[in-house]
Amino acid sequence: MHASAPLPEDATVRHVIDASQSSFAVQVTATGLLSAFGHNPKIAIRDFDGNIEFKVGSSPLAGAHMTLRIRANSLEATEGISDKDRDEINRRMRQEVLETDDYPEIVYECTGVTASGTGDRYWVALKGDLTLHGTTKSIPVSARVTVNGNSLRASGDFPLRQSDFGIAPVSAAAGTIRVKDEVKCTFDILARRQE
Repeated sequence: MHASAPLPEDATVRHVIDASQSSFAVQVTATGLLSAFGHNPKIAIRDFDGNIEFKVGSSPLAGAHMTLRIRANSLEATEGISDKDRDEINRRMRQEVLETDDYPEIVYECTGVTASGTGDRYWVALKGDLTLHGTTKSIPVSARVTVNGNSLRASGDFPLRQSDFGIAPVSAAAGTIRVKDEVKCTFDILARRQE
């Protein structure tokens, strides 16, 4: 069956994430006495993949399931910092925060979806488990989803507390600059339908 052909009402469609047309980032915020002189680095997630499956039918995104896998060592500080600081932040993030040698993959597995909307635009609430730094926790995520022909685009943001995953927020300058426990994850993901 060709990917653009009409599907029966109970057919399951599979969309594969196109990372080259997607963006995923983590915003970190500094706090503490000297935080005005510190950095609030944006961390880009460079290497991820996954897929979304759902049934075509009257209920929007009925029976949806999603898996997202991130290579932990692909996280990289990007904006508003010097090359020297960027190298140091990346080293500490990989070795001390994420411990990527021990925990090379971050996985979000979504098994429950509720959606509202009509036509090709939906507000979606995802219920799923995030495995990060060897710890798995339930993380709800809200997204705006557009289904357009053979593509699906989801965008949104969600907060994440590092301490929930056994990660101690990094501090510097004898503790006068600290990273806040809560970070903000933002995503704009494009997935393409597979036959």
